[in-house]
Amino acid sequence: MQDGRSDVLRKKHRRIIAQSKPACHICGHTIDYALRYPDPMCFVVDHLVPIAKGGSDLIDNKAAAHHACNSTKRARDYAPIVRRSGALNR
Repeated sequence: MQDGRSDVLRKKHRRIIAQSKPACHICGHTIDYALRYPDPMCFVVDHLVPIAKGGSDLIDNKAAAHHACNSTKRARDYAPIVRRSGALNR
């Protein structure tokens, strides 16, 4: 792998996070876990603090997100998306 992260660990974290079927941590809307990539509303795992900004690849730094929301956030600490509960602040 080019980024040096473990694919086995990545899949394990993905399974753990998906078990409780959380809402997207970026927009706050529910995620349809039956959707598959490349659907923009499918489940992906987002790094809360991006790897590019010094974030870890540990599960504590990961959360569920929609593919589209994660793509919008990119390697920023926050996304320019307003949650239903208010502005997204991290």
